[in-house]
Amino acid sequence: MANATKIEAQKRTGKGSRAAARLRQEGLVPTNLYGHGQESTPLSVSQDVVRPLVYSGHKLVEIHCDGKVETALVREVQWDAFSKTITHVDFMRIDVNERVHTVVPVQLRGTAPGVLLGGILEQPVHSLHIEASAADVPDSIVIKIDQLQLGQSIHVRDLTDLPEGVTIKGAADQVIVHVVSPRAEDAKAVDVNAAPTQPEVVGKKKKDEEGDSK
Repeated sequence: MANATKIEAQKRTGKGSRAAARLRQEGLVPTNLYGHGQESTPLSVSQDVVRPLVYSGHKLVEIHCDGKVETALVREVQWDAFSKTITHVDFMRIDVNERVHTVVPVQLRGTAPGVLLGGILEQPVHSLHIEASAADVPDSIVIKIDQLQLGQSIHVRDLTDLPEGVTIKGAADQVIVHVVSPRAEDAKAVDVNAAPTQPEVVGKKKKDEEGDSK
């Protein structure tokens, strides 16, 4: 069972962008707690708590507020225009015994042999939609690439070593990561060892031709 991250929150009464801006100036992040047939509860959490939580990728949290504890998942994170500051977070109430749909990041582990042979590692997919018990949502899906050769790919269907109870939701043939050959340059490479050629002098050629005709 995944361990829930415990966070302290405070109820917020102010509404609108001005109230949210004041909270951010005080080092707080406006958040909402919703779900399970209950009304949405506006909260605020310290930026110093939210930032490491989001960067860790951890999804399961225990929110402590006014003596009450609620279990939730990190559902949506909003950033400023420069993607440096977290401006808002949504938490979704859950029952640890229910199954939920969520998105978790992909974590590659190891070095692909195909890269050592000159290939290029490309990762089209950086996160996956999963279904899992709310209590067992993993922080990430780890994919080992230490056997990935040049020209080989890892698809969704290849992910067999998943945490217990986790199901990937998505097309089975979707490519997550592969090693491809370097792309050929459009322009022909210049051979620096080739003998230099003399440029054609149009005027001189024409004059020589006129001389030959006399």
